[in-house]
Amino acid sequence: MKKKVLFLCTGNACRSQMAEGWLKQLGGERFDVYSAGIVAHGKNPRAIAVMQEAGVDISEQQSEQLDPAILHELDLLVTVCSNADASCPVIPVSCEKQHWPFDDPAKATGTEGDVMASFRRVRDQIRDKIKIFVGD
Repeated sequence: MKKKVLFLCTGNACRSQMAEGWLKQLGGERFDVYSAGIVAHGKNPRAIAVMQEAGVDISEQQSEQLDPAILHELDLLVTVCSNADASCPVIPVSCEKQHWPFDDPAKATGTEGDVMASFRRVRDQIRDKIKIFVGD
């Protein structure tokens, strides 16, 4: 039976999208993977670009607001930012909750190269955490 996992972020634009893509890529058929935001901001084009560089296509994933009804179906809810962790609704006892905080690359400043380096760093941190999670 597949484990149902949801990654929750503030806007479901970067970190939760990347985590969804990585778990789909690295977890194979063992997981049903979703992502959502406290609100939906739409996907960040830089997140799509850096994931594509790593060979993971997240362009077809949707940026969605959390539907509290899904919480009753989940095995694991992972918050990937402090705001989502603090704003997370009460989850049923049948659902495990973990907090994996990552910096928000969308808040990076500097040159375009600096900003993209921030996106790549966070992408790689998420990949490494997912690898540990799946036991790779």
